[in-house]
Parts: sequence; C-alpha cells; structure tokens
Amino acid sequence: MKKIILLLLFPFIAFSQQSKYPQDYFRNPLNIPILLAGNFGECRPNHFHSGIDIKTLGKENLPVFAAADGYISRIKMDKGGFGHALYITHPNGFTTLYAHLNNFMPSVQKYTKKMQYEKESWSVDLSLLPDQFPVKKGQQIAWSGNTGGSAGPHLHFEIRDTKTEHPLNPMLFGFPIVDTRSPVPTQLSFYDMNQSIYNQNAQFTSLKKQGNVYTTVKDTVEVNTDRLGIGINVNDFMNGSANTLNFYTASWYMDNVLQGSILLDDIGYDVTRYLHAYVDYKTRKQKSAWFQLLFQLPGNFLSHIYPSLNMQKGNLVLNDNAAHRVRVELKDAAGNQTNISFFVKTGATTRGAECTNRFEVNSPNNFEHPNIRFALGDKALYQDVCFEFSSKSDEKNFSDRYQVHYSYVPVHTYFDLQIKPNKPVPFNLRDKMVMMYSDGKSEDGRAAIFENGWYKSSVRNFGNYWLTTDTTAPVITSLQVQNANLATAKQLRFRVKENITSVKNFRATLNGKWICFEPRGDIFFYNFDEHCPKGKHKLTITVSDENNNSKTLVFNFTR
Repeated sequence: MKKIILLLLFPFIAFSQQSKYPQDYFRNPLNIPILLAGNFGECRPNHFHSGIDIKTLGKENLPVFAAADGYISRIKMDKGGFGHALYITHPNGFTTLYAHLNNFMPSVQKYTKKMQYEKESWSVDLSLLPDQFPVKKGQQIAWSGNTGGSAGPHLHFEIRDTKTEHPLNPMLFGFPIVDTRSPVPTQLSFYDMNQSIYNQNAQFTSLKKQGNVYTTVKDTVEVNTDRLGIGINVNDFMNGSANTLNFYTASWYMDNVLQGSILLDDIGYDVTRYLHAYVDYKTRKQKSAWFQLLFQLPGNFLSHIYPSLNMQKGNLVLNDNAAHRVRVELKDAAGNQTNISFFVKTGATTRGAECTNRFEVNSPNNFEHPNIRFALGDKALYQDVCFEFSSKSDEKNFSDRYQVHYSYVPVHTYFDLQIKPNKPVPFNLRDKMVMMYSDGKSEDGRAAIFENGWYKSSVRNFGNYWLTTDTTAPVITSLQVQNANLATAKQLRFRVKENITSVKNFRATLNGKWICFEPRGDIFFYNFDEHCPKGKHKLTITVSDENNNSKTLVFNFTR
C-alpha cells in the first residue's frame, strides 16, 4: 500500500498546483503569437529565470498591453536587470511585470521623467497608488525594447503572487502557447554522495533515444558508490522556436518506487540564488553545462520545489550487487513527457581523500591567517567543504596573492574578507586600496575599507584575492565633436570606462542644471527634449569610481 501511495502522490501534487491558477484571466501582453526565448525555472547565472521571455520578431517598439484590469503599481528604471519595467497589480491577487521596455505610455512616461528630475536620478523605483494609473485589459501601456540586462529585443513577462511577491510559472495560466515537443535530455551525471560533490569529478554518460525512451549508451551503468546522486543535462523546446527552455516537473524512480520529484512553479527572489545548490556548480564553472541535480544538498533551502523526496534526500541507495532499474520522467508545462530508463549497479566502492580542514554545512566557519581572515555564516555553504588555502608572493602589489579555496565551490551569502598588507601603505593611498578577485578566467576589483590595520571588502565567492591600489579616474570619451552644431542630432552620447572597480557616480549638468542621462553598458546618453532648447550650451559631466577617483569633462555645443 505504501508504494501505491508514493506512486500516486506526485501526479496529484502537479495537478493541484496547476489547477490553482486562473485560466484565461490574463491575455497575451503582445499582439503577436507567443514564441518563447526563455521560460520559467530556466537556469541562468546566479538565479532561476523568473518569467517567460516572449520574442518580439527581432524588433523593438512593439506595443505592449496590460494582461488584465488593474493599476500600474510600480515603475522601475534600472541600468541592468529589468531595465525599464512596469508592474500592474490586479484585483485577483496577482501582479504582472513587463520588463526590458523602451518608452511607457505617455502619461506614465511624463510622470517618470518628472520624478527623475525631482530626485536628480535616472535610476528610480517608484511605488504608485491605485488611482494614479488604472488600466484596462488590452490597454497599451508601453513599447517593447532591449533595455537593462537584455541580450536582444524581447519582452520579459512575469506573474507574481501579490502578497508574497513570488514569481509564478506563467505557463500555468492558460496562455495560447503551441507546444507539442517533449524535453530532450542529452547526458546524465553520477555522484558518490558519501563525499562532497565538489571534491570529486562527476561520472558522465551520454543518452540515446530508442523508440520513445532515452537510455544510456551501455544498458547498465556501473558506479563506484553505494549512495548515488544523479544529475541531468536537458533542454526543452516549443513549436516554432529554436531557443532552449527548461522542464516543469521531474520525478525519478528506482525499481518502480518513487525516490523524488521536482516542481518548478514558484521561486521567490529571496531564494533564487539557491540555483547554485540546485545544479552541479562545479561542472557549470568548468564545462559551461547545466546539470540539474535529482537530489537535495543539505544546504539547499529550496525545499518547496521538491514535493517528494526519499529519506536520502533523493539519492539512491545501492546496498547490493544487483542491477537496479532507474526511471526518470520529465514533463514540460504543456504536459509533453520524456522518459529515461537505464540500469545501475555498484562496483567497488571508493573512499575520498581524508579532509584536514573541514568547513561544515549549516554551521559557522572561520579562517585565521596572519595576513588574511574571514568568517562564513551558517547559511554560506551547500555541502561540507574540504577547505584549501595557499599564498603566492607578489612584489608588485600590496599583498601576496591568496588562494581562498576554489572558485568552482559556490558560496551563498556575502562575507567580509580581510587582508593585511605585507608592505607599508602610504597614508594618502589608504582610501585608494582595492581588493582584486580572480576566478582563473577574469579579474575584477572592489574598493577595500581600512579597519585596524586590515583592508576589508564584502565578497561572495571563493577564488584568488590580493590588494592593489586604484588612483586613476574613469575615462570619459565624447562620441560627438566638441563645439559641434547638433541641430539635427537626436541625442548626446558619452562613453565612460573604469578599468579596475566600477563607475559609482555619474552626474551631468546643462548650463548648471541637472540633466537626465541614461546608462546602457558603458554608454551614457541624453535624448534631446524640452530641457535643452535651441542655442549654445555648456554640458559638464563628472564621474567617480568606488575609490572616489573623479574626472570632469566640459563639453560645449550648439543646438
């Protein structure tokens, strides 16, 4: 009886989850058929994708419409992330988000500009009252674009629970999306769960399709462990689009007994970074491939996406020499299903190397060295870490280069890293110190704060760290000619480059009054409007970096 209950549990959960979302309440926010460039729950750098990316024919400035009656409750203008974004609160308990937009509808655009000038900031986050901008279903609210962290023209669309602010899977709300294609798995990964997944190299096997089932190249996979974890590399697709998507549900069985399941329908922004525990982060860093784990790591607090797990958190116990049948079922939100079936058995079990400096999961962990120290909080790690540290002399900088474990081991929370310089720092350089970081592929830096002989910075990654200085201001380059007649031009454009840290402040004044420049990458631009009438003008731009190195450019022009 217990086995029957387990087998029936997951289909019931999936059905009840989907049925709680209203069908046909929300309309397509565009006037073209929905083709997806991305879907809910996709693995993205540092987060799960929180909505659907709707293609806009490769163009910008398609009309965007309110998905249902409600009111515009929030306007956000951000250099990265969602770029130009609108939020609409609806009376049925949901909020929709429309992101990467260009201009808003005229009344909203006018209000946004008014608030930007009042605050003297292009970047704003405005909360609105219900009677300010009420909208009706199908009313145009904006034009699509490519702003913020967008890599190409599209509309990012979300449906959130208004109370929790959690993004929900929009594909469960009955949108007219044509999808008859099942998920396509390509590889499986296997892990010895008697040791950390970061202390081993996963065992990989390719999949082949036989009829309607995917199976391993060898009928039986032999693994060197009696406690097995499985990962899967898989993409989903929809009709008419070549873009890769993710599945909606996964469930896995051994000898026809349910071992665990995953349901991607509700992931809050407060927990989205747990993606690093949901996937094989080491393989992602080393091979650029997403392997989603069919088990839950002990420091993964995304428990709600696992409707069922066995006592081993989804891992498989192989306590005999027999071959066991493993079956994985993958479904997308349209109900298309893919089955994977293979046999697995344990060979000679192996033990990992002894750990001399263990950092334990769900516990605080400290590291002390004469010239470097830090403390990790109890939610920093996803699994025990066999911590390693080394240093390398660096005469060119103000400290040695310190290897603080490996960049392929993820850290969930920020922690203060402190480094003591190994040579005297002149007093005039104390506020110019930078803590540099390298993951072995690229380098970046952030300002370090002096505190009792140490330099401190808040970081969120293992890897290589060292101290240097930054005394060079950002470089401002005009993309138009000084003293030019710009009567026919539509905008002013400047490039601002900062080589070590980042541009902290950008301020522009036109004839002494603040003027609104929009950032996009390293370009800052101003579209000519009523704030720049005909005549001669003096534009003054001042920029500074994290270490307060400042640069001012004066640009004269005629309009």
